Amino acid sequence: MKIIVFGATGMIGQGVLRECLDAADVEKVLAVVRTPTGRTHPKLEEVRHADFGDLSGLVPAFAGFDACFYCLGVSSAGMTEADYRRVTLDYTVAAGRALSAANLGMTLCFISGQHTDATGTSKTMWARMKGQAENALAAMPFRAVLRFRPGIIQPVKGAHSKTPLYRALYAVLSPLFPLIQALAPKQVVTTASLGQAMLAAVRLGADSAVLEPPDIHALLARAA
Repeated sequence: MKIIVFGATGMIGQGVLRECLDAADVEKVLAVVRTPTGRTHPKLEEVRHADFGDLSGLVPAFAGFDACFYCLGVSSAGMTEADYRRVTLDYTVAAGRALSAANLGMTLCFISGQHTDATGTSKTMWARMKGQAENALAAMPFRAVLRFRPGIIQPVKGAHSKTPLYRALYAVLSPLFPLIQALAPKQVVTTASLGQAMLAAVRLGADSAVLEPPDIHALLARAA
């Protein structure tokens, strides 16, 4: 397989990228980034691009890929609606248009969030914008658009947030993850298991276009 990864420098994207590079059946990974990932690997190629609102110039580079794992995103905390919309909706739509122009047979796996509003009308900004982004992608002519909606995400294998506040929060929560997993085993996913689930979805297909945490665990079990 040949995989495109957006958001490879973020916490989720770091984990997804690692799983793609470690997978025996993945022959090439193209990371679309603003800043370098800092990784070197025979399978990895990086394309640095400044304007994520216009990816039309990258359409030729996207040709021939089997899937895109779209992990680009930001927290809505402290952001204006216009700024959050630009990153969450406008960038996503621009990527979807460029990717579908390159290859209609591609599977697109989009990292959304648990409790995303599928109607795109929620009063909660992040839920509304994520829902609108999901709907925009679903209307595009891909082979499949799979919306992953993880809830509690545990960073593993060195994955970490670029935001100091979140790094500090995860450091505090880290000792609690075993307890959380014991109490709610199907609600916690790791950065590694998200990458593994996306790969499984491309290999095997998914039973649903929207994957909540229990669906992600079920997909992983089917792939095991």
